[in-house]
This record gives sequence, structure tokens and C-alpha cells, in this order.
Amino acid sequence: MVKAKASRNLKICCGVTVILIVMVFIILALTLFKPKNPEITVHPQGLENIGFDLRVSNVSTINSTVAMVVTVNNRNYGSFNFKNATGFINYRGDVVAMVPIQQSLVPPRREFNISTAADFTVERLIMNTTFWADVLSGSVNFSADATLHGKVTMFNVFKFHASAHSSCDISIFVLTRNIQSICKTKIKL
Repeated sequence: MVKAKASRNLKICCGVTVILIVMVFIILALTLFKPKNPEITVHPQGLENIGFDLRVSNVSTINSTVAMVVTVNNRNYGSFNFKNATGFINYRGDVVAMVPIQQSLVPPRREFNISTAADFTVERLIMNTTFWADVLSGSVNFSADATLHGKVTMFNVFKFHASAHSSCDISIFVLTRNIQSICKTKIKL
């Protein structure tokens, strides 16, 4: 009788312990480990290699390279290992530049810098009827989109497929050659 009672008490104790551990993991998953959208900031290094070529046929071409450092602030407890990707820069609906993004590992709860450059072939800009009006007004506005596909790893044990989509509004100020960007990022598991 004593053994049966002790066995019953042990089972109850183990059951309550398992329930408590499961509740702690659920609470942590819904609060502390809940995925947070990373903060991305584009730090353009200025306009480089800007050149104008006015041809006899009145066709102008402008080639410009914008070097940039993209800072990713990973606020999550998991690292994000993403594959090579390409970002696209748009001007009023037309793709005017592509930005290569090399695969990297973004460590958990840290900032990580990615160096890249956007090579503009601006013939599409010139074809747009509003481009020169924007240049004369002093600023040209762009939008940029990039989606990074990869894996999130938590505690070197749990691995999840994830993608992070980033969209930025970029303003280039012609006279000062300064660039301002505002980015929004969303992560999906």
C-alpha cells in the first residue's frame, strides 16, 4: 500500500513538473523568443563614378555607382544565415539598379554590416519624363526591395526556414550628393 501511494505521488510529481516545463517554454516562445523584425539601415558612402556622356544624337547616358554599407540589427535570439540575393532599386515603377547581396551569417542580438554597391544604368531614368524635373528640384526619390532567404538557428539546436523582406525609401539630394534612407523589414518563419 505504501509503495502504491509512493508510486502514485511520484507520477503526480513528474506530471506537474512536465506541465510546468511546457508552460515555461510556451511563455518564453510567446514573449522572449518571439521573432522580432530586424532593423536595417542603409549607409550610402556617397555617389562615386558619376559621369555624363552627351552624344551627338542627343541621347544621354549616366553611369553611377553608389557604394553602401547595410547595417542589420538582429534583435532576435537566433542567428540568420541567408543565401546570395539581389536587391532592386526602382524609380517611379522602373527597375534602375540591382544590388548584389552576398550570403552571410547575421549573429544573434548583434549588429552586422554588409558592404555592397548599387550600379545604376540610368538610361531608364532619362526616359522617364519626371526625372529631369526631380533633378532640378534637388532630390530624386527611389524605392528599394530585397528578400533574403535562409535559416534561423536558435541555441545551435533549433533550425527554421525564414525569409526577411526589406523595403526602403531612398532620397538622393543632388546638390549635396547626400542620401537618406528609411527602411522597413519583416521576417517570416
